[in-house]
Amino acid sequence: MPSYSYVAINRLGKQVKSSVEASSIDAAKHSLRAAGYSILEIKELNALNRDIELPFLGNPKAKDMAIFCRQFQSILRAGVPVSNVLAMLSQQTENKKLAAAIRDIQASIEKGETLADSMRRHPKIFSNMLTNMVAAGEESGNLEESFAQMESWFDKAQRTKSAVGKAMIYPCVLIVVMIVVMIVMMVKIIPSFMQTFTDMNMELPLPTQMVMAVSDWFVKWWWLALIVLAVIVMGAVIFNRTDRGKHFFGWLTRKIPVVKLLTVRSACSTFCRTLSLLLGSGLGLVESLDLVALNMGNIYFREAVQSIRTMVSEGWSLNDSLRDSGLFPPMVCNLAGIGEETGDLQNMLEKTADYYDDEVQNATQSLLSLLEPAVMLFLAVFVVILVLAIFLPMLSMNKAYDQYL
Repeated sequence: MPSYSYVAINRLGKQVKSSVEASSIDAAKHSLRAAGYSILEIKELNALNRDIELPFLGNPKAKDMAIFCRQFQSILRAGVPVSNVLAMLSQQTENKKLAAAIRDIQASIEKGETLADSMRRHPKIFSNMLTNMVAAGEESGNLEESFAQMESWFDKAQRTKSAVGKAMIYPCVLIVVMIVVMIVMMVKIIPSFMQTFTDMNMELPLPTQMVMAVSDWFVKWWWLALIVLAVIVMGAVIFNRTDRGKHFFGWLTRKIPVVKLLTVRSACSTFCRTLSLLLGSGLGLVESLDLVALNMGNIYFREAVQSIRTMVSEGWSLNDSLRDSGLFPPMVCNLAGIGEETGDLQNMLEKTADYYDDEVQNATQSLLSLLEPAVMLFLAVFVVILVLAIFLPMLSMNKAYDQYL
């Protein structure tokens, strides 16, 4: 769909510069006017004047969607009509893609479409889960509650992901620093020491010879090492987008001991919270499991939920289906069974999700407590090898000097 850049005056009288996607320039103008903008200038973007925007950076994250849901239900609770709510949100939303989608939704609503149907026109922005929750809210007349529940869901999903991200920041920084130190030592410092030993025609110890060989390689081929590293990283990213790659990395995260704990607990939290939310919206168990599968990050858990959905549709209980998958811990299966027996599956799943949220935090700390010493140990070994390579010849020189005296 073409994009159009524009300069306009919003309802607050402020000048706004942004872009909007539309099927034609007339459609873009209509969308902007419907949002309350007075257009000063509008033109189609092309390859020369288009802003560079990377797809993986442009799409709204869970944090953006949590803010959107929070603001929507807060303004709606004040008695503001949905169309006006969208007009206000389009002006204050920072993410360009989300703001453009909001403006398009507002234009659709003013044509008579429902909010849920309008949101479904932007599947990359609004997930099936969100649109189904909005549809349920529109049908029940309690749209505020739907957005409030989705805000909570997005917020907790973001916190779970952030916990994993924060746990990896420190080890990643250590690894980067370690690589930089290695390169500097091998390219600049080690050669200066080794040149001194070479000029003296000394017979060098084996550790020193090995470090010299590695240093010489780095000096000549450092650019090749960077290229190989970049190719490996890019290859891993591309491979992870294939079905085989998703299965490989999904299998890997389920086999590494500490990472396995984090993967399983995170999957349990996502499964229980998402299913509880969807059941509370009025969707049936089978329909809810369809949407839950789409939200599972690890492909093995996604396929397991799809299999559970099939078994439930054939008459199996959720408890037995979970056990048959072999991926979910007994606690999830048992509590789901209790929820089915008592008729309170939604609340039981919500409590289980709260428990596994705490377990994700614990697993994150366990992973961090192992990664930090492992990285430090590797760095210490590297430093010891360099120290030995430098000082062994010096010790030999001192010994020879003592014998000479």
